[in-house]
Amino acid sequence: MSLRLRTISREEHLAFVRGLPSISHMQVPAWGDVKAEWRSESLGWIDAQDRVVGAGLVLYRQLPKIKRYLAYLPEGPAIDWFDPDLERWLQPMLAHLKAQGAFSVKMGPPIVIRRWDAAAIKEAISAGHARRLRDVEAGWYEPRAFEVADRLRRAGWLQGEDGGAGFGDVQPRYVFQVPLANRSLDDVQRGFNQLWRRNIKRAEKSGVEVVQGGYDDLPVFHQLYVVTAERDRFIPRPLSYFQRMWQALNAEDPNRMRLYLAYHEGEALAATTMLTVGEHVWYSYGASADHKREVRPSNAVQWRMMRDAYALGATVYDLRGISDTLDENNHLFGLIQFKLGTGGQAAEYLGEWDFPLNKMLHKALDLYMSRR
Repeated sequence: MSLRLRTISREEHLAFVRGLPSISHMQVPAWGDVKAEWRSESLGWIDAQDRVVGAGLVLYRQLPKIKRYLAYLPEGPAIDWFDPDLERWLQPMLAHLKAQGAFSVKMGPPIVIRRWDAAAIKEAISAGHARRLRDVEAGWYEPRAFEVADRLRRAGWLQGEDGGAGFGDVQPRYVFQVPLANRSLDDVQRGFNQLWRRNIKRAEKSGVEVVQGGYDDLPVFHQLYVVTAERDRFIPRPLSYFQRMWQALNAEDPNRMRLYLAYHEGEALAATTMLTVGEHVWYSYGASADHKREVRPSNAVQWRMMRDAYALGATVYDLRGISDTLDENNHLFGLIQFKLGTGGQAAEYLGEWDFPLNKMLHKALDLYMSRR
């Protein structure tokens, strides 16, 4: 059965999103408003009954001086990835994007390949016989994911490099998630390691108060975020980015983005943003002060977000990106070490894939990105 592809309205796209348990927060229509430096378009796959059966948010980034674009579908599109005839979904998309002036297409199939329980990862670290997550036997596999990868390669798609640490893609290939489905909050907390439970109790005894903030509290968050950027040596986004993010996402759904702040003796010590689409909740951005770390505001704010995610009916609390390194001497090891304490699972996605519509321009972009 063939499928038609066309531009769909924001309302059609959002109706499709609401009909799913969840999709990536980067595949909702409002994400195009967040990424103001890109042009955005909602694509819909239409069946014979004129129903929208798949959707994708495309972000177009123009090359300097010429009207040619990189077309990017972050963590999308939302289609039937396990359809044996995957080409009936992807060929119309490539034809449409080429007609729009795209020279290259980048997408991130939202497919988890494998999962590792925290206990297995901790055992591998303590035994010292694993340098990377892939050296550890996964507790769960999705066999169909490998079939999808084979279909993509045969169709001419190129898999992005993982850079040896899981960060070669634009979006993280490895993430850490806490399952919430069919568990009580007591079950979730019992899954924490002793250090996490102790830190949460310490924050409570110290009088740390976690509150849900609003738009007017974003400058407080941003001050802490700048401190964090200096400490962790990354370039911070401007306050205006988070203000635009808040306005765009919450105009679409009042629960799409939340802000949490952890106060101690009237001073904000930690702050986080949380995103929700359907049954999936993401810890998006985190920030913390350099002082009073002993009162454990970061653990307190994470536990509050998990409880609120549970109250919203979420089936997963997603702590987002980790490196796949298990080497304690690697500077990225701290990412997985902190998140392991939640007792959740590491997950590996299929990663990002490129289709060069113009091989010369695609190669030039690859060269430029490798030199950045």
